[in-house]
Amino acid sequence: MSGRDPFCQSRRFGRGAALTLVFASVLAAGAATGSFPDPDSKGAESAARPTGSADTAGRHEDVARAAAEAMAAGKSPMEAAERAVSRSGDRWGAVYSQGEYQEFEEALDGQYTGVGLWARRERDGRIEVTKVAAGSPASSAGITKGDRLRSVDGEKVDGRPVTEVVSLLRGDATDAAAGTEVTLGLERGTHTWSRTLRRATLSTDSVTVQKAVGGVTVITVAAFTKGVGDDVQAAVRQAPAGAGVILDLRGNSGGLVTEAVTAASAFLDGGLVATYDVDGAQRALHADPGGDTTRPLVALVDGGTMSAAELLTGALKDRGRAVVVGSRTFGKGSVQMPSRLPDGSVAELTVGHYRTPSGRGVDGTGITPDVEADGAALARARTVLSGLGDTT
Repeated sequence: MSGRDPFCQSRRFGRGAALTLVFASVLAAGAATGSFPDPDSKGAESAARPTGSADTAGRHEDVARAAAEAMAAGKSPMEAAERAVSRSGDRWGAVYSQGEYQEFEEALDGQYTGVGLWARRERDGRIEVTKVAAGSPASSAGITKGDRLRSVDGEKVDGRPVTEVVSLLRGDATDAAAGTEVTLGLERGTHTWSRTLRRATLSTDSVTVQKAVGGVTVITVAAFTKGVGDDVQAAVRQAPAGAGVILDLRGNSGGLVTEAVTAASAFLDGGLVATYDVDGAQRALHADPGGDTTRPLVALVDGGTMSAAELLTGALKDRGRAVVVGSRTFGKGSVQMPSRLPDGSVAELTVGHYRTPSGRGVDGTGITPDVEADGAALARARTVLSGLGDTT
């Protein structure tokens, strides 16, 4: 199991809330995971009440009323809002604190607050550092790959899920900002020590490009943060002429839907990417014309491929543009919209669902790959790609 602080799941992960990410306050620029642009939206408040969506407005008003009544009674508005969302039966409904919401906004902008290390839990429960970002607080403190992380602010981390460890590193429980301190207990061989770091605002590396044997280009997209669609298009343009591409979407939890559509435009010459509904109103997302439609393409997915990443996968599969290799995707195809609560927290409620170009729903079912591959999935993807055409 591995993790990294840019896209850690929040302490609400158990309820599934953090899996949605959020529509964010960048609505004018695009929509976030599981959410879509409203042409009349000017910000989070207006997006919660688009024209013709009385049902959405009513449900948001119910949650806001519960929060306001709790605040007036001197109780926790967030807890009251969470109970109201739970009563609604909305699987993806969620309530976020101001700090959590800000973190998601930063993540969608390609930034995060943390110390810049990746970690995984070993079979014996120990937490091992697997990578340290250059120029990060962790790097400056001399932490290196292979070091063991023993504690965070005095709390032992052995045996804990990596998501919890990363949450401690980020300071999610206190909505810790950049500049706040966090003390790490570390071990290297027989040497143990502690080091106090200051959290910083760091940039994510959502797209990585590797050249494989035979001229194959592997484009790995960790999340659809701002600018990722353009990065994918640039990687395709720079790939050797006629050479195959593996688009690795494993573990991609989603992001900005507009970025996923831009990425789809790298491989499609216009046409439908997905349809979606908001309170019954049908809308559609289309690729831009001019994409590379002849280059052999394999999309690599797994159970961690979610939301906007599933939207892209479904478009490439249904349009016959890519062979999908891996395991069944997560299955989040719902649309959320947010509203601001009286205490500044944010409530999200589901308002609709999207469908692939062939009309297939994704929510709860996911996308079944054309070629199943659990172990050695990347090697299987290369084998499949070699059979699609000239990759040299």
